[in-house]
Formats: sequence, structure tokens, C-alpha cells
Amino acid sequence: MNDKKEDRLQKARDSWSNRGSKRPPFAIEPEEGQRSVWDFPRPPVIEKVTERVLVKYLSKTIVDTQNALAVLETASPPTYYIPREDVEMDLLAQIPGKSSFCEWKGNAMYWGLKEDMNRPIAWSYANPLQEFEELKDYLAFYPQHLECFVDGIRVKSQQGEFYAGWITPDLTGPFKGDSGTGHW
Repeated sequence: MNDKKEDRLQKARDSWSNRGSKRPPFAIEPEEGQRSVWDFPRPPVIEKVTERVLVKYLSKTIVDTQNALAVLETASPPTYYIPREDVEMDLLAQIPGKSSFCEWKGNAMYWGLKEDMNRPIAWSYANPLQEFEELKDYLAFYPQHLECFVDGIRVKSQQGEFYAGWITPDLTGPFKGDSGTGHW
């Protein structure tokens, strides 16, 4: 990576003021058995998920796995990443020309259902940045457009079209993406 690109990357990483070390006063206090997304760190971390994770579209099962990873990042519900070998890849196709950049994970490419390529339902990092190399060969799915379950419980989606956190009953917020959170 050249120096200018490294400087821009570091600036983006440094721009976040909340880093999970101190819960802000507006954060909802977690009850017994709950976790606050304000306790999640920045930079994000990867957590292994042992519960069964299902992703469905209408009557089709796209994912059925107990090998998921969750990325935990301050202010956001976890994003679940599924190993390609546990994804029905014959239902998906890469969306040509659609990409984005994450200051932690790198360049993302997007996936749609072959029957509806107008809307991304997943993304992946073919060559993630070194800290998130573990996500190579994994796909993350938008719960806004699918039926997603963790341990038999259907998740709620994070607000908006950009973020794709999976909200489970054990989480407290407020969550990045909710109304009024644009300055986070």
C-alpha cells in the first residue's frame, strides 16, 4: 500500500471517537443476559458463533451452518459471516461493478440472488486487509432482505440499507443506523 493510501486509511480508522472502552450516557443499560453494542470494541473483533445460523429467502434455504463468525464493532449489532462451503452459492451471483471499501476489512464485492440481481443480499471480501484475513471465503448477509435466524430466533435488521447488523434479543443499543445516529 502506498503512503497516501495508508494515511487515508489511518485517518478513517482514527475518526471514530467511541471505541467500546466507555459506554456513552445515552446507551441503554443491558439487563442480565444482555450485551450492549457500546461495549463492543473498535477496531472490530471476530467472534466464533456456535449456534445454528439459518438464512432463507421465501422457501429456499441459502445458509444452514454452525460455523459462522460474527464481527463485533462499537455501536453496531454483530454482522454474521458464513463460510462459502455452507452457502448455497448456486442461488447467488456477484453483482458486476458494485463494490465498497471498509477501513478495517478492505474492498467488498456484492452478491444478489440470481432471480433478482437488482438488490444486493450479501457481500464478501476476496482479499481482506491483514487484520481480517479470517473473513476470506466468507459471505455476510443483509437481514433486511432475507429471513435470518440465530439459534431458532428470527433476527431484526439494523436500520437503513447500508448496515447489516443482526439484532437479537440479547443486545441493547441504540444501534448505529437508527434515526439520529448519522453523526456517530
